Amino acid sequence: MAETSGKRAAQQRVDRIHAFRRELEQLTREGALVLTEEQRASLGTHIERTLQDLADRFDVDVSESQKQISLGMRIVSTLGGLAFCAAVFLFFYRFWGLLSTPVQTAILIATPIICLAAMELLARRERTLYYTSLVGLVVLASFALDLIQVGIIFNITPSPGAFLAWSSLALVLAYTYRLRLALAGGLIGIAIFLTTSLTGLTGNYWGGDPMPENFLAVGLAMIVFPFAVKHRHLPEFPDVYRILGILFVFLSLLLLANAGRMSWLPFGPKPVQGLYQLAGFIAAAAAIWLGLRRRLPWAVNIGSAFFAIYLFNRMFSWWWDWMPKYLFFLILGAIALALLAVFRRIRAGMPGVQPR
Repeated sequence: MAETSGKRAAQQRVDRIHAFRRELEQLTREGALVLTEEQRASLGTHIERTLQDLADRFDVDVSESQKQISLGMRIVSTLGGLAFCAAVFLFFYRFWGLLSTPVQTAILIATPIICLAAMELLARRERTLYYTSLVGLVVLASFALDLIQVGIIFNITPSPGAFLAWSSLALVLAYTYRLRLALAGGLIGIAIFLTTSLTGLTGNYWGGDPMPENFLAVGLAMIVFPFAVKHRHLPEFPDVYRILGILFVFLSLLLLANAGRMSWLPFGPKPVQGLYQLAGFIAAAAAIWLGLRRRLPWAVNIGSAFFAIYLFNRMFSWWWDWMPKYLFFLILGAIALALLAVFRRIRAGMPGVQPR
């Protein structure tokens, strides 16, 4: 975990060095800063030595080309993991009926254990964790298959506990091997477990239609959790919690704003929809404000996107049926321009940003 924090700090320093180089070149062209040839050579040698040292110690990307390749490798590792997951599922279903129950049980037990051992070996040999994350997806897929097939073989009644078991494994892998994708999957599994369990506690079937307010409560808990539990050695994890939490909150509010009958509140659909429509706008504005205050670009972006979605959704509900379609879209375009003007003024008022 300390290695991951060190790599992140090293990558940030590399990015600062490249920004310094670009600014130095600009200042030199403008004549604001002129270095002698000896100074430029000494500075260039120091920068190259520093970049090489950071690359050797932390395996960071020291050029834009390397950054692009690393992004491609992350995408390929994710797609490769999904492909292997599909292969595992299809292989099992292709030959499953030909195997006896003891053989099926042995395969179900052995597959995730073998994959987990391979994952541990890979994690000890590589620093980038591309192959580790790929095999991690296979571990999670094979374990999910285990839960499904064991339930079928032994005729076990389905329950939300399967989501708890799967998401627990995902979270263990995420915190052990520093895998953000596994963390996101584990949090989604926990959210499904909690919401379905709450539905079951009310006397309804746990697998029925989920109540959006259950997801709303879970989303709020995800947003608060990183403030209560610090992740000093995993600085990239809190954003995963917050992004998923805020998405759960906004999607729940959007659904409740259009389907008040799905609420737990003891009111009619119309009052409930009106309440959550107002709550949606307030939540989006709060996300924008908090993102600006704490310098969280993702919060500003998500809040802005959902503010526009809520607004356009209300416009559609109010005007679509009776207004000429060309006028409806003309008004939407005008509203979009107004929103751009508002966001531009907000941006201009931020510290260090000059209006254009």
